[in-house]
Amino acid sequence: MTRGDASRPAATDGETPLVARVFAKLADGSFHSGEDLAKILGVTRSAIWKAARSLRDLGVNLHAVRNRGYRLVAASEPLEATRIRERISRAVRDRIRTVEVAWSVSSTNTVLLERGNPPNGSCDVILAEYQTAGRGRRGRAWLAPPGGSICLSLSWTFREVPRDLGALGLVIGVCALRALRELGVTQAKLKWPNDLLVEDRKLGGILIELRAESAGPACVVIGIGLNVALGVPLLQKIAETGVTATDLITAGLVQPSRNAIVAALVNSCVRGLSDFESNGLRLFSEEWREADALRGRPVDVKASDGVARGLARGIDVNGALIVETPQGLKRFISGDVTVRAG
Repeated sequence: MTRGDASRPAATDGETPLVARVFAKLADGSFHSGEDLAKILGVTRSAIWKAARSLRDLGVNLHAVRNRGYRLVAASEPLEATRIRERISRAVRDRIRTVEVAWSVSSTNTVLLERGNPPNGSCDVILAEYQTAGRGRRGRAWLAPPGGSICLSLSWTFREVPRDLGALGLVIGVCALRALRELGVTQAKLKWPNDLLVEDRKLGGILIELRAESAGPACVVIGIGLNVALGVPLLQKIAETGVTATDLITAGLVQPSRNAIVAALVNSCVRGLSDFESNGLRLFSEEWREADALRGRPVDVKASDGVARGLARGIDVNGALIVETPQGLKRFISGDVTVRAG
């Protein structure tokens, strides 16, 4: 296979789980009877009923109406590797070794971490409709139902460890922001170190994991989770965990195409990674500062040595968070930040 056109072989119907095949048939948001679905998919009506129950268990908002059948409450475009590649620019496509879409994996980051590094200056991309062990920073669970979000990971190999590698999460945040703006979402902000926000509600998150040798190339696996259409019940469930979330539909994106969103993210991230390898954080710092959701606000920063209180004063040249405390300016390279009321 030529570089840029590679993809994992598409699964046949026999290999694809029935629940995934039922989801694909329901993706248009119209009613489909259990009898019709059974005939089309070559299974029993009981099997369709069990698949529908499994979709509900995974968090899919599904209606079942007697004499009409099943429908998704909101139509959801299935992720397809071919459609994603078609929307990626030719220059970026030439730097992508594989694009893969899976129905379910433990974690997209974990899958790529278990594989070999892509060649220098190129990447592998994987997406999943559902993660059984999706996670954010510090091992937190990431809730994402099939069709309602984007669970994307890409691996990238640097020729050698970049000087500003610790700030890569900020760079990817800027790349994601650029992609969202191209799609018409202009009100998104960035919260140090790895969150995408709209009106102080979490729209998405970034997880960077490194695999490097003592001397030689460094491979990073970049995970991006983005809420597209979660629905009110799941947004309420997430709120019960202490996180106030939102999604792209709530942010005003009408009929979002998940394949187009993924392509925009991949385009922006691959370009950004190339620039970052050559120039470090400095090409992204000003954009990050303009989108800083914390600057000037009272915050608590929970770090390894305790909790610091003060006013967020932006980032320094290396991407560390600066907080003005009663004891003076403090610099943080990691930590959890919460905004205090008032």
